[in-house]
Amino acid sequence: MSEFYLVRHGQASFGKDNYDQLSDLGYEQALWLGQHLKQIGTQFDRVVMGSMLRHRQTAQNICEGLQLDIAFDVHEGLNEYDFSALAQAYMVQCPHELPKDGEKVNRQEYYRLLKKALKLWSNDELHGDIPERFGEFKQRVADALGFIQSAPTGGRTLVVSSGGPIAMSMYHILNLSHEEMIQLNLQVKNTSFSQFFYNPKSIQLNSFNSTAHLESQEHLHGITYS
Repeated sequence: MSEFYLVRHGQASFGKDNYDQLSDLGYEQALWLGQHLKQIGTQFDRVVMGSMLRHRQTAQNICEGLQLDIAFDVHEGLNEYDFSALAQAYMVQCPHELPKDGEKVNRQEYYRLLKKALKLWSNDELHGDIPERFGEFKQRVADALGFIQSAPTGGRTLVVSSGGPIAMSMYHILNLSHEEMIQLNLQVKNTSFSQFFYNPKSIQLNSFNSTAHLESQEHLHGITYS
């Protein structure tokens, strides 16, 4: 069977004007992953990524660590959903959930609100200016999985994406509920990798959310969720 490694991008620039940009730590995380994979003898015949900048930056640094010179295939089905738009729509729809006047929405509070927004979104109960419906997101990730499966048999593919599409991939492969998918979405670590075996008809999970490259004492601070 063929296999693919599904990787979340490195730490992005949370709270900055442009989130779609790796932080200094994010670049290091991706490089560490590539070096780790090279050290254990894992190489790739194909690289597939979403079209976001943080996907390309992550893929480039992983390949630098691997000492791998290869062209990248791009599939927009691997792009993250617009979590900012969903959170904003939720705050408009549920203003009673907002912090009291004068209190800022900190990171923990933001993810609490986002989780509630995702639940409404998955049930088609989130209204307002939403750039993508949940069903559309679900279908484009399914299309991306089909694209990955189109590779010649016997090869190994590196796939770089984001937390949302990774969780949605698990939804399709393991037949999860919406709630389980949302829980996984918020658990996927930066530059974690999940390994799958596949053929044209099926995909099987072998490991999920591995961060072996970050778990040494030297790199322990690299495990983040942003």
